[in-house]
Amino acid sequence: MRIAFYTLGCKVNQYETEAMRELLEREGYTPVGLDDDPEVFLLNSCTVTAESSRKTRQLLRKYRRLFPHAVTVLTGCMPQAFPDEAAALPEADIVLGNRDAALAADALRRFRLDGQRIVEVSPHEKGEVFSTPPVNRFSEHTRAFMKIEDGCDRFCSYCIIPTARGRVRSREVGDIRSEAVRLAAAGYKEIVLVGINLSAYGKGGCFDLADAAEAVCGVEGIERVRLGSLEPDQMRDETLDRLAAQPKFCPQFHLSLQSGCDRTLARMNRRYDAAFYRDLIQRIRSRFVNAAFTTDVMVGFPGETEDDFEESAAFVREIGFAKAHVFAYSRRSGTAADRMPEQLSRQVKEDRSRRMIQAAEEVRRTFLQSQVGLTCPVLFETCTDGILEGCTPNYTFVHVPGSPALCGGIYSVRIAGLDDGGCTGVLAKG
Repeated sequence: MRIAFYTLGCKVNQYETEAMRELLEREGYTPVGLDDDPEVFLLNSCTVTAESSRKTRQLLRKYRRLFPHAVTVLTGCMPQAFPDEAAALPEADIVLGNRDAALAADALRRFRLDGQRIVEVSPHEKGEVFSTPPVNRFSEHTRAFMKIEDGCDRFCSYCIIPTARGRVRSREVGDIRSEAVRLAAAGYKEIVLVGINLSAYGKGGCFDLADAAEAVCGVEGIERVRLGSLEPDQMRDETLDRLAAQPKFCPQFHLSLQSGCDRTLARMNRRYDAAFYRDLIQRIRSRFVNAAFTTDVMVGFPGETEDDFEESAAFVREIGFAKAHVFAYSRRSGTAADRMPEQLSRQVKEDRSRRMIQAAEEVRRTFLQSQVGLTCPVLFETCTDGILEGCTPNYTFVHVPGSPALCGGIYSVRIAGLDDGGCTGVLAKG
C-alpha cells in the first residue's frame, strides 16, 4: 500500500517519522509523496503551542478532503498530550500517542480487517526506557538527525511537553555508535544529536552528552557532529571541555533563552537567570573559535511588562545571536501559566513579536557580517539554478555558484558577502 507522511514540529518528530517510515516499509508499505494518491496518510503532530495543535487539526481536515478514501493516521505529541481532543477528531481513522507510534503497522492491519476506528494513547509512566526504533537513512536530508534522548523533567510553567513526552530517558552509548556507523555507511557526513531535553542525556546513568558526542565523532566517515536544542543550566564545564577536544564537533549552540528578563524567567520556572546565561556564553566562547549561538525567545508571557520586554530585547542585542526564533506566548491548558493572571492581549503580543523580531534581525546581520572574509568548510546540501547552498561548522548558511555534483560534499569556501538567506561565497582554490 502507498503511504504518505507529514511531519509537524521539531527534529525529534522528524526522526520519529523516519523510524515509522522504515518500520512500515518492512511491513510492505511503499512511501510516496503527497501528490501520489496515497492509500494511507500519516500525520505526525506537534502540540508545543496552541498554534501547533490548530495546524494539526487544519491539516487533518485538509488531507481528509484530498484523500477521502485513504486511511488517516494521527500520531505524535498532540494526541499524547490531549487524547480526548484527538479522539474527537472525526477525520482520523487511527489515533495513536507518540508512545504507541511504533505500533502503527499493527493498528493499520487491524483497521483493514474490520474498519473499526482505533484510538490508542498509552500514558507515559515513570521508569520508561528509551524505545524509539533506530533509523538507517533520511529520505529528504543531507545531514542525519539522531535521537538520543526523550522526555523532560523541567516543568516550565508554560510547557505541556512533560505531559506529551514523559520523563527523561536516554539511549545507550553503544546503540548511538552503531547507528552512526550505519549512517556513515549510507554516506552521511554530518550527524545532529537531538532530544526533547538533550542536555539531560544520561540523567541517572554513568554517561552524559559528551559521551554521546564522542561516540559519534569516533566513527570513520562522519566528519561533523552537532547538537540540537540545549537547556543552559545543564551545560557543565567538564562537558564543554570534552566537546572542545573533539575536532569534528561543530561550534554552534542552540541555547534556549525564552527571556532575557529575570522576573519573566522566574515566572516561567526557568532554572537560570540572565547573568548565568551571559556567563555560559562567555565560557563557551573561551573554548570554541568562531562559536555561533541560536536561541528561542518568547514574548508576551503573562505579567510581562513593557520594561520586562525591553530588558529581554536588550539582552538579545547584547548576546549577539546568530539567529533567534521569536514567538508569542501561547496558552496551553494543563500548564501553570494558563492559570496565571495578567494574560496579555493578542495585540500586545503581536506588537512585541514584531519588535523582538526586528532586534533579532539586527543582531543576526551583525553576526553574518562578522563571517565575511573567513574561509570555512561548507557542507553543500542543495543546488538551485546553479547556486549551491550549504552550511559552515557554526551553521552559517552560504550560497556559492557551483555544480549539483558538489552536493553532499564538504568544500572550502571564502565568505564574500551577505544575502537574504545568509552569506555568499566562492569556492576557495586548492
